[in-house]
Amino acid sequence: MRGSDSRTGSLFTLVDLEARVGRDHPLRAIRRFTDTALEALSPEFSSLYSARMGRPSIAPEMLLRAMLLQAFYSIRSERQLMERLEFDLLFRWFVGLGIDDPVWNHSSFSKNRDRLLHGEIAAKFLAAVLAQPRVKRRLSSDHFKAGRGVYFCTLAELLASLARAEREGHLLERLRFFCRPSLLIVDEIGYLPVVPGGGNLFFQLVNARYERGAMILTSNRGFAEWGEVFGDPVVATALLDRLLHHAVVIQIEGSSYRLRQHAELMPEHVRSKALITPPVMAQPPRPRGRPPKNGYVHPMG
Repeated sequence: MRGSDSRTGSLFTLVDLEARVGRDHPLRAIRRFTDTALEALSPEFSSLYSARMGRPSIAPEMLLRAMLLQAFYSIRSERQLMERLEFDLLFRWFVGLGIDDPVWNHSSFSKNRDRLLHGEIAAKFLAAVLAQPRVKRRLSSDHFKAGRGVYFCTLAELLASLARAEREGHLLERLRFFCRPSLLIVDEIGYLPVVPGGGNLFFQLVNARYERGAMILTSNRGFAEWGEVFGDPVVATALLDRLLHHAVVIQIEGSSYRLRQHAELMPEHVRSKALITPPVMAQPPRPRGRPPKNGYVHPMG
């Protein structure tokens, strides 16, 4: 018997978002990690919002969960994120919205998000989540199967793979491989020496993914030191030009997550942190004297 294609509205809904999400869905584990981090940040939220009067703002817990989804699924704008929350039950479950809860206006979401960013809450939250080794293992192509690909590797592993592909004559194919995931996570930038030509290889990958896929980069070196890390200040400047265009830079303060209980045993130069500030570009010298009347400047001055 042929099924009916008629559509009828309903006055009530019995959809249980919790039951709609599979038990083995990778976002379930990530939700547990985020909830633990958000619970620890509750005093920070209270101090940030306690002195503010007026209408209730968007819950900071929901804001931060939505920001994670925006990064995981490479959603380019807040308007697209709100549209996705409107119809995607998985997104509603992860953020904490009920099936009948209205979605926020994209401009209101942006203003509330900026308040968190200025209050350094987002940086503390992401640092607490990403610092957990179990999170890194789950953010890989083997574990994250929610419809979008995620790939995790260190910079040394990435450059070794690209250099080997270049020697074997299939660099373009390898670059396409690293461009497929929606989110590429590159860890340990600046920890190990970069192989000769590694800066050019990394630039080709960053340039290929520019405005096409999201990236998360971790480094213990400030941006001003990237010329030394990659062995070429010109390549480092070109990298930062593309990476910082749409980036949110998070500087993690404090002791190492692994050595936080034994920081006093570490040498002072190891404990010191490089400031994460973009390199200052040298300004060309300004010509002295009056400008020539005919607009011609003699090459010898």
